[in-house]
Amino acid sequence: MAKTASTPGRRFMKLASMTASIATKTVSNSIKNFSADDEQKNAARSKLFQDIGIQIADTLGEMKGAVMKVGQIASQYKDIFPPEVARAISKLQRQAPPMPFAEIQAQIEKELGKPLAQIFQHFDETPFAAASIGQVHKAILPTGEQVVVKIQYPGVDEACESDLKQVRLALRLMGVLKIDRKLQDKLFQEIQDSLDNELNYQIEAQNLEVARTFHQALDSKIIIPQVFKDYSTRHILTLSLEQGDSIETASQWPLATRNELGRRLFRAIGQEIFYLKRFHCDPHPGNFAFREDGSVIIYDYGGVKTLSNDIVQHFKALIQAGRAQNIALMEQELTALHSLSEQGKFPPELYQAWLEVLMRPLTTDYDFAENSAHHDGMELMKPSLKYWDVFKPSPDTLMVNRTVSGHYWNLIHLKVHDNLNDLFEELVPPHA
Repeated sequence: MAKTASTPGRRFMKLASMTASIATKTVSNSIKNFSADDEQKNAARSKLFQDIGIQIADTLGEMKGAVMKVGQIASQYKDIFPPEVARAISKLQRQAPPMPFAEIQAQIEKELGKPLAQIFQHFDETPFAAASIGQVHKAILPTGEQVVVKIQYPGVDEACESDLKQVRLALRLMGVLKIDRKLQDKLFQEIQDSLDNELNYQIEAQNLEVARTFHQALDSKIIIPQVFKDYSTRHILTLSLEQGDSIETASQWPLATRNELGRRLFRAIGQEIFYLKRFHCDPHPGNFAFREDGSVIIYDYGGVKTLSNDIVQHFKALIQAGRAQNIALMEQELTALHSLSEQGKFPPELYQAWLEVLMRPLTTDYDFAENSAHHDGMELMKPSLKYWDVFKPSPDTLMVNRTVSGHYWNLIHLKVHDNLNDLFEELVPPHA
């Protein structure tokens, strides 16, 4: 990790300097454009947001560790930021450089209480994955079992809360959060909870065991890594090595295999949302691997969202109202989900056009590679934009929306061409 992230004082100063610079730029932009017309103001504002987004991304990326993770999570909630800022922050989701092995070894020995050579029969010094809060190494247990070991960087968890506060302050000063203070508080609490959970590998171990038990009872071809508790702590997680091919490789397999994989993935995530009510909410393609026998491997249960029974019922009712094209009932359910600021403001003909686009991949023989719904949705954006403040991001819906849209793109990458209506109706029966 870079030296800048190594002490709380240095990190705080770097973040405070970023915040001060953003405040200065924002004030200077307001003064400069005091007498400009609307078009000039919009152009200047867009340029300002672009500059600030790049500055936030560069500062957080340079610092690594906790603060970089905060930036990544912020980028996952991109609905609440202007597009210029969301684009810049999203680059923080790329891989981080690995940490020196001596520091990784010291962390393992401190956590597990023995020299590394006594814990593992073999331990690969070169990580095969590195992220913002830790890295992953392959190893062999004394029993001969092949495992992967996730090691959290030292000190990351202690720094996170102050880092998140600093990022929020920077965003507030530049006036880019598009939502009122009360909703901001709710959303940032959700981000904080998500971060706390990801930093506690004991919670991830629990999530993995729940998901593994749930899926094993329903489908033996959904594979979730097994946790080795004796080799795991709050900061170390040891899991069975479950190998499969990437989504890029799987996209070259025969259509029947791709469709089987797509259906299995769609059903598994739907079952987690609607039945288990706790779901894997990081749909990044790297969190999934595939086998030619139709098996789907799901990695990384650090990010899991739990839904209340009420929220799930509102989602089901919203889907049923959408199928029936009952706009009044849809608006009622969107209001219950805190996703609508005012009923009756979005034109009925636009609702109907969006319903056709959104339902098409789920209810027709749909070629995901051709992706007609996405292209038609982009066209619909133009007449819809002026009504966009009718809808608002909600803590209850953000992660569901992100997960569903992420898996839509996973089915595109897999080049699925199928009619998923039977699965859709299985997950949410048409009538209550």
